[in-house]
Amino acid sequence: MDNLSEALEKLKLASTDSATDSVESCLDCLLKALANNNTEASMKIQEMGVLPLLPTLLNPQSSCTPKVANIIAEVAKNEFMRSPCVEAGLIPPLIQLLSSTDQEVLLQTGRALGNICYDSHSLQAQLINMGVIPTLVKLLGIHSHNTALTEMCLIAFGNLAELESSKEQFASTNIAEELVRLFQKQTEHEKKEMIFEVLAPLAENDVIKLQLVEAGLVECLLDVVAQTVDGEREEDIAQLKTASDLMVLLLLGDESMQKLFEGGKGSVFQRVLSWVPSHNHQLQLAGALAIANFARNDGNCIHMVDTGIVQKLLELLDRHVEEGNVTVQHAALSALRNLAIPVVNKSKMLSAGVADVVLKFLQSEMPPVQFKLLGTLRMLIDTQAEAADQLGTNGKLVERLVEWCEAKDHAGVMGESNRLLSALIRHSKSKEVVRTVIQGGGVKHLVTMATSEHMIMQNEALVALGLIAALDLVAAEKDFVGASLVSVLHKLLSDERSAPEIKYNSMILICAVMGSEPLHKEVQSLAFIDVVSKLRAHENKTVSHQASLTEQRLTAQS
Repeated sequence: MDNLSEALEKLKLASTDSATDSVESCLDCLLKALANNNTEASMKIQEMGVLPLLPTLLNPQSSCTPKVANIIAEVAKNEFMRSPCVEAGLIPPLIQLLSSTDQEVLLQTGRALGNICYDSHSLQAQLINMGVIPTLVKLLGIHSHNTALTEMCLIAFGNLAELESSKEQFASTNIAEELVRLFQKQTEHEKKEMIFEVLAPLAENDVIKLQLVEAGLVECLLDVVAQTVDGEREEDIAQLKTASDLMVLLLLGDESMQKLFEGGKGSVFQRVLSWVPSHNHQLQLAGALAIANFARNDGNCIHMVDTGIVQKLLELLDRHVEEGNVTVQHAALSALRNLAIPVVNKSKMLSAGVADVVLKFLQSEMPPVQFKLLGTLRMLIDTQAEAADQLGTNGKLVERLVEWCEAKDHAGVMGESNRLLSALIRHSKSKEVVRTVIQGGGVKHLVTMATSEHMIMQNEALVALGLIAALDLVAAEKDFVGASLVSVLHKLLSDERSAPEIKYNSMILICAVMGSEPLHKEVQSLAFIDVVSKLRAHENKTVSHQASLTEQRLTAQS
């Protein structure tokens, strides 16, 4: 350490008269001390006030510059030295050095900046504001043959790409072309992995997604999949997962997805479809997720159903019924749910037996699978009376729905169960379905659903309850009383925040339950007539008209 103290004193003197030889020997001594005991040497450098001298030594023309930058990089490996480096004003001169043509200067400068800004979003944001991204992308293009420099750029990109503010800057460069070009040249797993680590955060941006597709990344990913699908080494399995996951991520962008779909004739689309029947779970998962992503507009959905994709998904689900892979089940159900959205697809999918296969997962204890199962069935029966009737009289299904309506730990499952219960009644308009729901104990859940914070769910519940009252009031009477239906309706009509359709359907329901003696008594005891008469002045004509009719009914039966 005595040698270090001496070298630091000499450096302080030498830096003022720019004696290059003596500066260089001092720098060598510092580097040696840092290599020997980085933490101790760094503390000594800080104590002796050397850091503020270094900006003047970061001269692009000086032969000492790579060593100075190297010292900064070594010192900044210590967290306690990063703020002092910033305070000493080292960042601006380091950034200027990125325009150097000297590869050693560039490498050490990149390391220094990377270490100073490591794990600091605010410092990384500062670098972005100072225009470091376009400079680094340019360097990658010029020095792609230099392995160390290339790795330095990739590490920097990986750190900076995590910041949302970087995406716009990256999108304005040719980063997509550079990364794809670099990827195509790689043979080693580690190098590909490094590039993947940059691609994943960048591909979250829709503009960059499209740039990556246009630069040919998809073809690279398909090649990786082909090369690793039968591999048993850990690195093959890891690469297969990364490549297929990235492929799915690219399809989340509307433009990139549509470009790859190519009207359903795209070679990429066809290759991805071939993953679904694969024996590899990761590829099955990626294939199903890709179909779910392609199925984001009606045109694509209609084309896919017409070309037999549903059958592939059903076969995949059949392979995963017993002890199945939950992620694959979830992905395949997601794809089926999306495909069932266009009206023209519903009857075709029902004829293909989708509902029967989906019902095989009714015993699943996994909330993500339960959620997608419910959503798929709800989409399928929308406007399909016969299917709604068939499913609505399925006692086991209704029993499971009622059970899930109480899944308070899983709000999504609970909400979807309620919505499917309501949909079975609304689309079948069947007395048998109503009876099945009453016997299964579903009425109280529909009454609770009418108090949901989501207007669409309130409305669906009220319409279903109206149909129950119209089709079998006698059987539902006890449940209506037990669930305090009349009180709920009173609150909905009294609440100024209730939407017009909620008020309208609440009044329809009031009229429907008047045929029951106990419910009629409750209506009278809560002075509904006062609430309803106020609604005659409602700005919505449908509501005010229904208020007049309801008032007449209440008056006549009072």
